Amino acid sequence: MVSAEILERLSATLASRRDADPSTSYVARLFHKGQEAILKKVGEEAVETIMAAKDGDKLHLVREVADLWFHTMVLLANEGLSAEDVLAELARREGISGIEEKAARPAQD
Repeated sequence: MVSAEILERLSATLASRRDADPSTSYVARLFHKGQEAILKKVGEEAVETIMAAKDGDKLHLVREVADLWFHTMVLLANEGLSAEDVLAELARREGISGIEEKAARPAQD
């Protein structure tokens, strides 16, 4: 069974690419291009995920979600965060109704 350990290993690999040579690593190239390029990639992958879901091809959907998770993890790493931060937030929410959790959030202007 695949576990959260893969996310931890991927987070460590992404963090190690922060200062790598952009000519030798796709992730280093994204970091070098900056937040806007990373956000654009996350957006592209989100759209591709939606399209795959509409197509009804489960394998295609899984692959697109993997791409989306990967690029979202690049975004997290760019912001000094990791999958562990997201997992901690999911653990915090466990057992709380989605309606209650959303109502407890501070109002956004």
